[in-house]
Amino acid sequence: MKILLALGAVALLSVGAMASEHGKHWGYEGHSGPTNWKEFSKTCGTGHAQSPINIIPGKTVSMNHQYDLDLSEDVHTEAKVIDNGHSIKVTPAQGGTITLHGEKFKLLQFHFHGKSEHTINGKRYDMVAHMVHQNPKTKQLAVVAVFFVEGKNNPMLDNILGNIGGEIRVDPQDLLPDDTAHYYHYVGSLTTPPCSENVQWYLLKTPQTASKEQIEAFRKYYVDNERPVQELHDRKIESK
Repeated sequence: MKILLALGAVALLSVGAMASEHGKHWGYEGHSGPTNWKEFSKTCGTGHAQSPINIIPGKTVSMNHQYDLDLSEDVHTEAKVIDNGHSIKVTPAQGGTITLHGEKFKLLQFHFHGKSEHTINGKRYDMVAHMVHQNPKTKQLAVVAVFFVEGKNNPMLDNILGNIGGEIRVDPQDLLPDDTAHYYHYVGSLTTPPCSENVQWYLLKTPQTASKEQIEAFRKYYVDNERPVQELHDRKIESK
């Protein structure tokens, strides 16, 4: 896959996705919903490398190993937990890193969606966490998506759910499944306005678990905070 390199401090500075380019408020329902996000950012309506997408495993290509994902998220740190009006967001005081093509990207924050935004063969997972990283030199973003299925209770989620509006001790590595060596990769965008493109997406194939009660607790805050899948256009999805 041909990878574009980000140049300069592009619109990705609004990584928190709290506001649009016009200062208007966007949401997931009604006039402010995804079908009208082009009113908040033109890229949401005209971009040809938008996220999320539907992934069909049988139509992927082999991974370009120059862009293999090297995770180094094991950092014990304080973190703020907030409800930002669009998702439950956790911002660590000191984030871990990932390395792509010899470049380090620092973890800025991770947040949750009540259902997965990306789909696999048209299927949404029960929940998803997006771990947002940024290259401090180029300002390019890379997002690691961790899917969740209903199963065993997840202690990290209890810690987050019990401290919304406060601070916690957290190790972002605890968010990851045991198998992080297998994933899908493609170049897409932010899934919220301003929908900025040239975002490296890594979707871990092995899901984490969350109890039924935990999933229901997150969905009391947000159950439909997912953007509909977007057209793939001429992009390739890599698989490892």
